[in-house]
Amino acid sequence: MSARKYSVAVVQGGPSSEAEVSRASATSVANALVKAGHGVVRLELNAFLAESLRTGGYEVVFPVSHGAVGEDGSLQGLLEVLDIPYVGSDVLASALAMNKRVAKVLFAAAGLPVAPALHAKRGGDARALAEAALRDVGERVVVKPCSNGSAIGVARFDEGVSAVDLATAIEAAWQVDDVVLIERFAPGREITCGVHGTGADAIALPPTEIRAPNDAFYTYQARYAPGRSEHLCPAPLEAPVLKRVQQVAVEAHRALGCRDLCRADFVVDETAAEGAVTLLEVNTMPGFTDTSLYPEAAGVAGIAMAELCGGFVEAAVKRGPPRRNSALPLPR
Repeated sequence: MSARKYSVAVVQGGPSSEAEVSRASATSVANALVKAGHGVVRLELNAFLAESLRTGGYEVVFPVSHGAVGEDGSLQGLLEVLDIPYVGSDVLASALAMNKRVAKVLFAAAGLPVAPALHAKRGGDARALAEAALRDVGERVVVKPCSNGSAIGVARFDEGVSAVDLATAIEAAWQVDDVVLIERFAPGREITCGVHGTGADAIALPPTEIRAPNDAFYTYQARYAPGRSEHLCPAPLEAPVLKRVQQVAVEAHRALGCRDLCRADFVVDETAAEGAVTLLEVNTMPGFTDTSLYPEAAGVAGIAMAELCGGFVEAAVKRGPPRRNSALPLPR
């Protein structure tokens, strides 16, 4: 780890349903950076953030805001306008990953395994959409907001669903997001895999199997309530399947153009031939709370929290702010 220490702004919160998760993550990240010797200030993602960053003299920003504004490219755009280096994916990759529908298109174009799905904007006919989904996707489906995280607004129907109940779930998802995604249910074990690095240097961390015995699936409550879920890392998968999960995670990271870190979520059905791996989504800024999966997997890989967060800061400083081109004079 570099002996150079930096003044770091850790950005938290924001107008998102995941704001409290973000603040818990920011606490962990800030503590780790202080342990690594950096000067750290936590700033709230609000209307005063730009001025705080402009006048604070910070050398680098570590955005730990999850969900809308913080993780969808908006905050990243502000940091580029302010010409401040920052940890994590850039504007485009953040926006692509946050939009699950667009990300699925890119994953499919890259030859990665995704489940068939339909999508629709808020204001449509939920009953007609439900009937179309039952016809084209199937009776076993997952309904999810297109641009939200932490399983907020998600409904899973793994034993079939009626058009009435599916329409109700669609309406509920529209309360969270402007676009709803109705995806074919993929049976199997819930697996997640972190990726560390950028471009050709990106590597997969040990995958984790997630078990939530008291919940239907890995819900918001199961994710963040202590003791509500079980994490098995490395995941007890057959070697070829584990290798495939890691391979797809890195390829998904690269397909979106992610930087520094991400976490890819999967369903793995080892009862299928050769173990069916279905890629669900990619999170460009996974949680860093006491129950979060990414730092846990990094720890299993031998990367302590202070080293992990400090390494991200060093990578951002080395990368520097976005490249600027000089203005060309108008031709006369």
